[in-house]
Amino acid sequence: MENSYKLRKFTPNDLQSVMQTNRVCLPENYTDFFFMDLHQRYPETFVIAEENGQLLGYIMCRIEVGLSNMGLGGLTRKGHIVSIAVMPQARRRGVAQAVINQAIEGMKYYRSKQAFLEVRVTNEPAISLYKKLGFEISRTINGYYSDGEDAYVMSKKID
Repeated sequence: MENSYKLRKFTPNDLQSVMQTNRVCLPENYTDFFFMDLHQRYPETFVIAEENGQLLGYIMCRIEVGLSNMGLGGLTRKGHIVSIAVMPQARRRGVAQAVINQAIEGMKYYRSKQAFLEVRVTNEPAISLYKKLGFEISRTINGYYSDGEDAYVMSKKID
């Protein structure tokens, strides 16, 4: 079945819809300033999926410079997937995979050599999707989330 949703870059007009999606889907919520700051700094990696004018999901990222944990040697540009969310009624339609792939294309624009994200250790559907997309668990951060849950850091090389 062909997907009828479209991917496009976030625009400031999307802010309220993105914030609403964030509130519905995730316990970690951000200020409007945080969303807009990432959009202004890394617009190529802030992608939304929509269908018939309705936001289905989004991904937002930032580019960081740090030591590679993937044998790339020295300081490396890394794309950090800060937040990704897909509305419950739009799940299992490839939306998350599509926005991740689009964001990684955006990371290439900023010359990133690696992508990484944090995910709750209990979020098995997300972990299995990330593995399918080539991410590997590189370490665990104890007590990462505000409720005390641990996070896996998952990383992937970008070609």
